[in-house]
Amino acid sequence: MPVSSPSLLQQIQNPVTGQLDDVSQVIRQLVTADVPLLDQVGDHLMMMRGKMFRPTLTLLCSGVAAAPTERAVHLGAVVELVHLATLVHDDAVDHSLLRRGMPTVNAIFSHQVSVITGDYLYSRALMQLVNRQEHDALQILVDASTQMSVGEMWQMSAREVLDTTEAEYERVIRSKTASLIQSACRCGALLGGKEFDAPLSAFGYSLGMAFQIADDLIDYTQVAETTGKPAGLDLREHKVTLPIIAALKSMSPAARKTVNAFFSATEDHSDAEVAEIVSIVSESGGLDYARKRGEQFASEAELALKDLPNSQYKSSLISTISYVMERNS
Repeated sequence: MPVSSPSLLQQIQNPVTGQLDDVSQVIRQLVTADVPLLDQVGDHLMMMRGKMFRPTLTLLCSGVAAAPTERAVHLGAVVELVHLATLVHDDAVDHSLLRRGMPTVNAIFSHQVSVITGDYLYSRALMQLVNRQEHDALQILVDASTQMSVGEMWQMSAREVLDTTEAEYERVIRSKTASLIQSACRCGALLGGKEFDAPLSAFGYSLGMAFQIADDLIDYTQVAETTGKPAGLDLREHKVTLPIIAALKSMSPAARKTVNAFFSATEDHSDAEVAEIVSIVSESGGLDYARKRGEQFASEAELALKDLPNSQYKSSLISTISYVMERNS
């Protein structure tokens, strides 16, 4: 039986595979509590754990100057805990029932448990930094957490979503997504030598922006297994992202009328309605524009790494750019 080749992410993670296993163990220790309900939620979160992309960045960035240490493992675990907290809170805010194909904490337990769990994860992450006297990392991650909360409020306070400008969109994704990816890189830079903070911070920012734009494109291009049509989860929730912001500038009056009606509707949308909006956005150049903007941020991310010393860690960081731009989930 042929052996399948490792995925790009597996190749990227290869220099830090052992440390990522240790990160998972630290996370398990941190989410364990002497409260049966919290332990049940913790067990579920460990099963929902994703691709460990952010702690991978922390470990790789810490390896730019020297091999990752135990400090890097703990900082990677804290970064992932903060990320998990944001996901749990996002699911509570959106009343989401599924995350990565699995029921959310919100769905299995309750909205209240979901909110409290998110708070608990944040506090455990910050307490770990205090206990280990990681004051610089504490400042970095507190700042990121503040930015993520403010970004969520910016997004929620939009009155006429179709009037959202590209600058406003970038402000939101800079706060909600890029801030934590940038912080993951900066936490690694703390361990690899502070002279690398500026280039790795710039890399993390641009990578985070490209990550979210690519994520928003997936909503228009990913096909749902059951229908064979675009999943359009963001569209169904009337979330305005870069593809439609760009498309609105050039679409015909008839197309704009269709889009306005779609976003004004209060009932659930059919797959055919979602597919129609996707088609309009594509024909109006929205997808092409978003891809080009994502590629601009990807180029900026690669440029930020050019003066770093060559190593397997730098090579993996460069490969994360392709991973971010080419992934389909």
